[in-house]
Amino acid sequence: MNRFAKAAAYGGGGLGLASAILTGVLFGQVQWAKRVIPLPDAPPPDGSGFFPGDGPTIRLVMLGDSSAAGLGADHPAQTPGAMIAAALGRPVEYRCLAVVGADSRHLAPQVEAALTEPVDLAVMIIGGNDVTHGVRPGTAVALLTTAVKALREHGAQVVVGTCPDLGTIQPIQPPLRWVARQLSRQLAAAQTTAVEAAGGHAVQLGTLLGPEFAAAPDEMFSADRYHPSAAGYAAAANALLPAVRATLTREAA
Repeated sequence: MNRFAKAAAYGGGGLGLASAILTGVLFGQVQWAKRVIPLPDAPPPDGSGFFPGDGPTIRLVMLGDSSAAGLGADHPAQTPGAMIAAALGRPVEYRCLAVVGADSRHLAPQVEAALTEPVDLAVMIIGGNDVTHGVRPGTAVALLTTAVKALREHGAQVVVGTCPDLGTIQPIQPPLRWVARQLSRQLAAAQTTAVEAAGGHAVQLGTLLGPEFAAAPDEMFSADRYHPSAAGYAAAANALLPAVRATLTREAA
């Protein structure tokens, strides 16, 4: 997060007095956020397993970061991948390969692990850590594109939940909150274009869920006030489901 604040403050130009002041403010807010957002004390619950239903079996994998893994949920059934699998009404063999703390630089090993078995559908949530870890947007988008293409080449349908709106996170205060919102929106827009060009389907989670999270942070965020709660993950799963169903319909056609 320090690298994110520094990059935002400098903005690629010379460091004048105003930028120096902004840098100090942002770094101070980053340090405060680090103190009030606790580190995870346990891994997220693993929702992997078999979900019964009617029709041909769907082999589903979930890739990405802590939001894809469901950090902040109390029960495996509350994780986004498990909720998607349960909502499809089809038999689903579900594997969660998402990793807490991952950014787009960590997608390649997840994709490699996913493709050790046949995959019909891959769902990703990625981007938040690219912003907070200071990954260059061009690098993040290129790595995401490579991941989507690799999955598509192996016959998997791909749905990507793009970078969430980091400006809704309450421990992040203005002006850092405004910077976080702008950077996350810019990355989400670039991700959307790249995913669609690579043959996947992008869902802009920040646009769809940002107002809901901002309006009810006590309900939508978990106890750490950073990761979603069960209600927040239900909203994310519901936002992803139309794209998931559409891709499966196209696959069956």
